[in-house]
Amino acid sequence: MAHRDGRPALSQAAADAFTIAMQPGLHMTDDLEARRRRASYRAHHRGTKEMDVLVGRYADDRLPSYTPEQIERFERFMTIPDPSLQQWIFSGQGYSGIEFEDLLNDIRAFHGLTAETR
Repeated sequence: MAHRDGRPALSQAAADAFTIAMQPGLHMTDDLEARRRRASYRAHHRGTKEMDVLVGRYADDRLPSYTPEQIERFERFMTIPDPSLQQWIFSGQGYSGIEFEDLLNDIRAFHGLTAETR
């Protein structure tokens, strides 16, 4: 069946999927899962292989249990340029007192690096 203007109508499967997607509560979960997938993708595609591995593996482990607030914070963390992150993660220096100090310490500990800043 087609619309009056000739466009095809939605198939029953598409209409059912739309109905399910619009149910209260489901959209929020889908949105959260989409944010997790985007954050994971960004963590694995940082720009340098070293950072792809370090941040990507950490994200694989942590993102599944993150709350929406933690994901939002991780998304902000991902805006830090690679050179700064790489220096902080490998050296453990220069990030004392910044907003993401605990996250950087957790990444360092996850990879078996000393968790303390100098």
